Amino acid sequence: MTQLNIDNATANPAGFVPQKLTYEEFLRAYDGQYVEFVDDEVVIPMSVTQRHDDVTGFLLALLRVFVEERGLGKIHGEPYQMKMVIDGKIKGREPDIFFVKTENLKNAGEQFFDGAADLVIEVLSPESVICDTQDKFEEYESAGVNEYWIIDPHRRTANFYGYDKNRKYKLLHLDADGRFESRVIYGLWINSEWLWQDELPKLMSVLKQWELL
Repeated sequence: MTQLNIDNATANPAGFVPQKLTYEEFLRAYDGQYVEFVDDEVVIPMSVTQRHDDVTGFLLALLRVFVEERGLGKIHGEPYQMKMVIDGKIKGREPDIFFVKTENLKNAGEQFFDGAADLVIEVLSPESVICDTQDKFEEYESAGVNEYWIIDPHRRTANFYGYDKNRKYKLLHLDADGRFESRVIYGLWINSEWLWQDELPKLMSVLKQWELL
């Protein structure tokens, strides 16, 4: 088994030298830590901004209430992993938020979800733009993530993607009121303008708009 210097890897990412290891070795050594596994190597994401944390927490709380109330499945957040296999290579990613339908919960293990989630949401930080909009975009598209939201609170953009007839991601449009309605979480819609407010909306006010209260 490969011996790993875990303290150095997590506390000093700039000095961390990637090592080849199996996914099983990775799970044993990095259980519960905010790290990813790509092409047999450990990837340590950059730290996030306060705005990223605020927006992620807001969406996570909202979606968990909506999905639980409707009995649609389960919402997960990092550091719980989503294990994808693409062209024979394991990609163990930790999306900011991902949704799994009830019928797919059988693939949820103690340390990772085995396969592609039904919906993935990544909230960008300046350092994560290339990874989230290029690397993960291609991985999620290839793996079978049916809907992918890319939220950029710094540029104030929200892009929502779903499959076209050729199983390639296409940009999904907002309705006439500027709302996006999910294809995957039945009945869920959001207004991206909520995410750009200096003070994010109160959860209760959104739940009332969703007629959950």
